[in-house]
Amino acid sequence: MKDISRPQIVYVGDPMCSWCWGFAPVLERLVSEHEVDLRLIVGGLRPGPSAQTLSDKMKTFLLHHWEQVESASGQPFNREALAARPSSWMYDTELPAVAVAAMRHFQPADELPFFLALQEAFYARGVDITSEAAYPSLVAPFGVDPGDFATSLAEADARQAAWDDFSEARRLGATGFPTTLLAIEGRYRMLAAGYRPFEEVDQILHAGLDRFAPAATSGATCSIDGAC
Repeated sequence: MKDISRPQIVYVGDPMCSWCWGFAPVLERLVSEHEVDLRLIVGGLRPGPSAQTLSDKMKTFLLHHWEQVESASGQPFNREALAARPSSWMYDTELPAVAVAAMRHFQPADELPFFLALQEAFYARGVDITSEAAYPSLVAPFGVDPGDFATSLAEADARQAAWDDFSEARRLGATGFPTTLLAIEGRYRMLAAGYRPFEEVDQILHAGLDRFAPAATSGATCSIDGAC
């Protein structure tokens, strides 16, 4: 049985959320510097029915926000890869979310590293993580058999696990990504609603671990309706 008295960071993010990519170094540092567990929930930015084609307007919108994220966080973006994608390309975040759920099943300890690897592949290297063809090389560093992983991606269980995460994100009040919470003894406290620098989130986390009564800090998000 899970020990709910142990502090836990609950992180709601999406592999294709640009502000989540900006927040990645903050999240890694929080996890490495504090003795807390991490629970990762894939939020569902534009999955399936919510997917959008890469129109000129959409492309301009994304490039603008990538510039904002890069300026705020220093994270790299491959703008050339996005600019080269055809207008027929679908910004569909379902498959990457299903892939994270599949990795959770195969190797739970690698769930966060794999999530971060998907972000790096998409944003920094321009890999199309909406395509199943990308995953053999993406799972190889984690020692997962590509054939087994491909089978898992096609199964209903992994897809259902991802959509269960989407529902859980809404239940926790995550209206945008990233959303970072602290959970202790079944109670939740917002650490950051959106991207915030490490120093701000760390200060609130320290206060929460001491008294579990900090105030939330708000920042830039990628919202469920696709706005940023």
